[in-house]
Amino acid sequence: MRQSFTGAAIFDGTRLHRGAALVVENGRVVALGDAPGKHTDLPGGIIAPGLVDLQVNGGGGVAVDGTTDVDALAHICAAHARLGTTGLLPTLITDRPEATERVIAAGIAAADKGVPGFLGLHLEGPHLDPRRKGAHDAGLIRPMTDADLALLCDAARHLPALMVTLAPEAVTPDQIARLSAAGVVVSLGHTDCTLLQAKAAIAAGARCATHLFNAMSQLGNREPGLVGAVLSGTIAAGLIADGIHVAPEVLRIALAARPTGLFLVSDAMCVAGTGLTEFSLGGRRILRDQGRLTLEDGTLAGADLSLPQALRTLVKTVGVGTDQALAMATSVPARLIGAQAGQLVPGGVADFIHLDDDWHLRQVWRRGVPLL
Repeated sequence: MRQSFTGAAIFDGTRLHRGAALVVENGRVVALGDAPGKHTDLPGGIIAPGLVDLQVNGGGGVAVDGTTDVDALAHICAAHARLGTTGLLPTLITDRPEATERVIAAGIAAADKGVPGFLGLHLEGPHLDPRRKGAHDAGLIRPMTDADLALLCDAARHLPALMVTLAPEAVTPDQIARLSAAGVVVSLGHTDCTLLQAKAAIAAGARCATHLFNAMSQLGNREPGLVGAVLSGTIAAGLIADGIHVAPEVLRIALAARPTGLFLVSDAMCVAGTGLTEFSLGGRRILRDQGRLTLEDGTLAGADLSLPQALRTLVKTVGVGTDQALAMATSVPARLIGAQAGQLVPGGVADFIHLDDDWHLRQVWRRGVPLL
């Protein structure tokens, strides 16, 4: 049945349309315009594509870890769909080789099964710099071997998308080049690299930086580090806009320097979508308190954040324009991984959300069917 959604402005992934209707039929977008059929009149706000998150460590009480199977990935994707994110990369942080192999196998199975919302995998580590480990287990961080490289290149050929966060110190430029040639989105992070090291990695094929400003070499007046490489360059970078990981003033500076290419990530952990107040990460206790997730020593361990909350921070606190903010949570990350998501165009899948005038999530539709 054809449905028309009216009463809200419509963001198509690039720009905002006012006074238009979103027309949906059989789970797909028909048009942005008026059409006969059942009308759903929304009380203002914005209709936007389902949000896209390239860094999700878990959700609904389930973590991505060495026990992950296809059902766990489906559970995580479903949990985040209810939070407005209808496309995501489940993310495994630094772990043992057998855990990486298991998660890759689960990801390939999820892709073959067509798990709703599954866009691929993000492997954050273990090829990092222990000096910038953050909440990663330093005992599991290690340089990339030939066997690691072969595994990742093969995984990229079987997954819809594969993002790998690594430190230039833990790999060679040739390894980056081979990963990139295999289709891996190489992202630089958890690194104390110099500007020259960052530029060498980018020249070899790195296309992104992971959670900009966090767990990386900072911008200095004589050594710009990875932050300087991102802000003065053209590679993409994720941002955690919770007001905790990056101060609003710094977000404002970053977006002034790089008005395009930056995108939002939640870095959400397994507590997303639950009332849990603590959980275990690699045998370590993680505490949840007032929007913060920390190890017992106070080290930040992921974020207690949804993408609609990040959008609200960008718009209401940082002052980012509507079109730019929404693109950072939809079309920009989707384009980076080559996903057909994050946009509302004729023929596209009708995954979309409704945000009210104060940027709170009110409803989510997957293939035109409401979830909330």
